[in-house]
Amino acid sequence: VQLQASGGGLVQAGGSLRLSCAASGRTFSNYAMGWFRQAPGKERELVAVINYNGDTTYYADSAKGRFAISRDNAKNTVSLQMNSLKPEDTAVYYCAIRPSPAATIAAGQYPFWGQGTQVTVSS
Repeated sequence: VQLQASGGGLVQAGGSLRLSCAASGRTFSNYAMGWFRQAPGKERELVAVINYNGDTTYYADSAKGRFAISRDNAKNTVSLQMNSLKPEDTAVYYCAIRPSPAATIAAGQYPFWGQGTQVTVSS
């Protein structure tokens, strides 16, 4: 299983970024997927997760109303649209897969992780 995240970068506060994660190695249409992030000196935390068919999502309170997670099972991808970015969103963002149809908010339930993509929001 390989996960390749992309789309990170440097953006000013109030700007937008779209992260994408491409999965390979098997078909993931029956698996939950998600995004987590880790800022320097902090633990990895939930951003958003999505179940196998996209009809159930969970967001961190900090992401609600600003971020949107989506998936394309035909392409084995999961995306995170991030709007109204804030300096506190600065972190390395990781995509992850849980080999179950149901999404959960616990990072420990996701055994497969991508390499991460840096998001830096300047004030």
